[in-house]
Amino acid sequence: MAGTSVSGIGSNIDTQAIVKSLVDSERAPKQTQINNQTLKATTSLSSIGKIQAALDAFRGALDNMKTASSFSGLSGTSTDEKVATVTTGNGAAAGSFTLLVTQLATASKISTKVFSGGASSVVNAGTSPTVLSIKQGADTFDVSIPAGATLQQVRDSINSQYANQGLSANILTDANGSRMVLTSNKTGEGSDLSLSGNSGLETGTSVLATPQNAKYKIDGVVDMESKSNTITDAVSGITLKLTGISPTPSGGGSPTPLTITVAADTTTLKSAVKGFVDTYNALIKAANTETQVTTNADGSLTTGALTGDASLRSLLSSVRNELNSMGGTGQLKSLAQFGVETDQKTGLLSIDDKVFSAAALTNAADINGIFSGDTGLLARMKSATDSFAQKNTGVFAARSTSLSDSLNDLKKQQDALDARMTALQTSLTAKYTAMDSLVAKLRAQSDSIMTTLNALNNPKSD
Repeated sequence: MAGTSVSGIGSNIDTQAIVKSLVDSERAPKQTQINNQTLKATTSLSSIGKIQAALDAFRGALDNMKTASSFSGLSGTSTDEKVATVTTGNGAAAGSFTLLVTQLATASKISTKVFSGGASSVVNAGTSPTVLSIKQGADTFDVSIPAGATLQQVRDSINSQYANQGLSANILTDANGSRMVLTSNKTGEGSDLSLSGNSGLETGTSVLATPQNAKYKIDGVVDMESKSNTITDAVSGITLKLTGISPTPSGGGSPTPLTITVAADTTTLKSAVKGFVDTYNALIKAANTETQVTTNADGSLTTGALTGDASLRSLLSSVRNELNSMGGTGQLKSLAQFGVETDQKTGLLSIDDKVFSAAALTNAADINGIFSGDTGLLARMKSATDSFAQKNTGVFAARSTSLSDSLNDLKKQQDALDARMTALQTSLTAKYTAMDSLVAKLRAQSDSIMTTLNALNNPKSD
């Protein structure tokens, strides 16, 4: 017939279309199920990954805020930052003291002998590797020097292996040749570098700098020393970073000490509270995005991948419970009392500047008490989210594993369905091909019979 696609030679029937239709009909229910479940699992896995990332960022920020001292409402200043800078930490108290620095802590620095051939001089002229051992205190850094290695290659090997451990090598070149200079970021007495081994570099070394301790006085009372220029234990809660020697007046006389002052700073305190608010809001916004319900143009609703998800509800309930709990030992025991408000619709926090400023002027210590310490809000929120955030055994990690397993199972189901449909198509094709051949034979027989009958009905005349 005109307009008909014919694949059956004998039957003039489109057997390919019939086979395809039967296979598609058989595939459709299971394929739809697999597609729907795959889409749901993939979307949920992606959403859970986003929640995990937001939770990790939230917990990391909590850790940073716990180690910082911003909630104390204190900040430190130095009258001469060319000599020393100051940062406050947990345990700091308001007050001031003088600091006199007479010596900075320095590191050991040693040099190899001079190689007249420059940086390309061959250090190991033998046929076997040698070893250069660099010793500093109880630490030993071994460097293998292959046959034919140059001074430059030894320097590069040291830096590639031990730069992250504070050891560094450089090459100095002058008219006499090149030498390798070794130093370390470890300072203070007892951190001397020395060379040994069988490389030849350990012979003829020179000491360019002997390590020494930093020397200083606080309030001019006692001579003090430190192996490092960063001093964390001299004054409780305060870190001093020594950057220079106290200057001596131009007319002569004794060096001039600087003054370190630790005082209340409401700006720093508000910045810390705002940092907490922003961190908390980031987590809530991530959760809202994955659970929002959108109304479409036709009035239908599209729900987020985690709308109604029990794990996410449990997480949000945990952090909100800690947020609303009373804490601290002062007059202010809740966030609302110093102007931190919660939007009832979105769950996001905001700060009422007027209420906060009034509270911070008279109750800064109370605000610090709410956030800081082992029972403070930061520690409680970190603890409340532990079971959700653990990498391998946490709630969301378990969900991710389960969804990944489901996707793997769906992939196996898809492979099995494809194999079954291929077998079905092969089987149906064979059957319809056999049918087509049979029809062709029957038609051939029919045509033969009709020819014979026609011949009998139409005898030739004499």
